[in-house]
Order: sequence, then structure tokens, then C-alpha cells
Amino acid sequence: MTTHSAQKVVPSLSEVYKDDFKVGAAVNPITLHSQKELIIKHFNSLTAENEMKFESLQPEEGTFTFDKADQLLSFANENHKSVRGHTLVWHNQTPDWVFKTKKGTFADRYTLLERMNTHISTVMERYKGQIYSWDVVNEAVADTGGSLLRDSKWKDIVGEDFIDKAFEYAHLADPNAALFYNDYNESHPEKREKIYSLTKGLVEKGVPIHGIGLQAHWNIYSPSFDHIRVAIERYASLGLQIHITEMDVSVYDVDDKRTDVKVPTQEMIIKQTERYYSFFELFREYSDVITSVTFWGAADDYTWLDDFPVRGRKNWPLLFDEHHQPKQSFWQVINR
Repeated sequence: MTTHSAQKVVPSLSEVYKDDFKVGAAVNPITLHSQKELIIKHFNSLTAENEMKFESLQPEEGTFTFDKADQLLSFANENHKSVRGHTLVWHNQTPDWVFKTKKGTFADRYTLLERMNTHISTVMERYKGQIYSWDVVNEAVADTGGSLLRDSKWKDIVGEDFIDKAFEYAHLADPNAALFYNDYNESHPEKREKIYSLTKGLVEKGVPIHGIGLQAHWNIYSPSFDHIRVAIERYASLGLQIHITEMDVSVYDVDDKRTDVKVPTQEMIIKQTERYYSFFELFREYSDVITSVTFWGAADDYTWLDDFPVRGRKNWPLLFDEHHQPKQSFWQVINR
């Protein structure tokens, strides 16, 4: 073939994978405009990057601000996209009032559970039938050490069963939505076993959990494919669906703090392309349990990894470049 890749007919990513799983992207009010054509063409599932988090939807008690979330739902409905809800209960991006009394002291268990229930039921009932799955509880497991759960105000005030309660309230609010526990470092053996232990306990207690979300904030060096494969099989053994929920592949290793890279090096491009190809090969192998794969962004002109975790640094972690053109990794992902 003599034509350049820029002149190739670019197939829809979600269309290529329509018989395997949904292919999604995290979006926000800016990218719904700046990346509109790309999003419409390539993704059949959308996730709000921040607009459905607690502080965005209920910044003050009883004051719900649905405008931006509604905009996403309107966009999705107009363009025939499914929506993943993210996220209902998290230790971050939750306003202080949730955990406090009007006097400024910490709320008690009863009050906090009542607020949790009110928030979950109000949000989920508003979007009932429009959101196919929800990240009900996000990042509750401790990264390291002997404790199963990380310290959080949810755990401190309610107790460890705050997770059970969140799933119970969510299932009552929308019995048809698939309910997920979502976390990062999900393939690291120590944390994997904690996530497995937590979710196994929920399943055994009859808590209405339907899946585990693997955030998949990976890079060109880690985690290993063996660790990812073991994690998928371990979680799937519980009879739960798996969603890849926040995927990106950083071109930097964890310990690489450089800020002087202005364009990705050839080595970065080659490694990222190889990794993406192998990741999707793995996802296809487990497409009986992996029902959705969502990228945390659509193209490299907007990614949360710019300035994080290293300030002043550009990253290129997605399948489309800063001009919304397919990268080598895109062509490998659709090469099946």
C-alpha cells in the first residue's frame, strides 16, 4: 500500500470492537466540543471525567447542580452513546459538609449514611435507565500495609460496611444498573489480593455488586502482562464483570521525572505501540468477562497526565495525537 497513514480510511475504534466490548472515553464540557468529531466517531460509551463526582453534583447539602452532567447525557442521547456513571462514593472530591454537622463537628454514622443514601438515590433516580453502569465505590482499598481499607472519613464515621451500604442504596435506586467497585494499581499483586478479598466478601454477603473496574493507568514499562492476566482471572473467578475504566499508557516510567521531553522519543512510540497492541490482544482473549474498555480521555491534546504527577510535563498516553490523528498504537489496536 503506497498511501501514507494520514490518507488511510480510519475505521471507528468502537465499530472494530463492537462484537467484543464497548469502547469508551472520559469526557468533559470542553472536550465534548473540542474533540466532538473524534468522540462521535470512535467511542460508543462516555464517562464524565469530573462532572458526576459528589462535589460537582451536590456542592452544598440539598443543592444539586446537574447542568454539566445533563449536558453529557444530552450529548450521549443525541449521538446514541452509552454512559458509565463515575463516581458515587469516594474519599476525594467530596465536599466537607458531607462529613460535618452544622456546628463543625464530625457527623455520626446515622447522619452520614442518610446523606449517602440521599445523594445516591437522587443522582441515580435522575438518570435511571440512561446509565448502564456506575462506579459505586472508588478507591477504598489501601495501597500497602496490613489494612484492607484506606483511612477515609467514610470508613472512620460509618465503619467498613460503608461499602456494603453504598451498593445496597445504589441497587435500590436503579435495579437495572450494573454496579462496580473501581480502583487503581489493580494489577499489582499486593493490592490485587486486597481488592479480591474485599469484593469476594461483598459477593459472599450477597451485596449487589456486579463488577470490578480496573482503572488501567499503566505505562510503557509496567505493570507486567502476567500481573494483568492474573488480576483479570482472579477477579473474573468471582463471577463478576470486568470493565477497564480509566485507561491510558504513560510514556514515562514511574521514576522518570524528566520535564524536557517536547515530543515523544522513538523508543517511547515503539514501546507504547507494542504495549497497546498486547493489551488489546489480552482484552479480546477475555472478552467474555471484559464488557467495556474506557480510555481516560480521547486524544493527547487533553490528558490529566499533563502536569501529573510531574508539574510542567507533557504526556502522550492515548491512541490519538494532539491533532486528533490516529497514532501508530491506534493502527496496531485495530490490527486484529
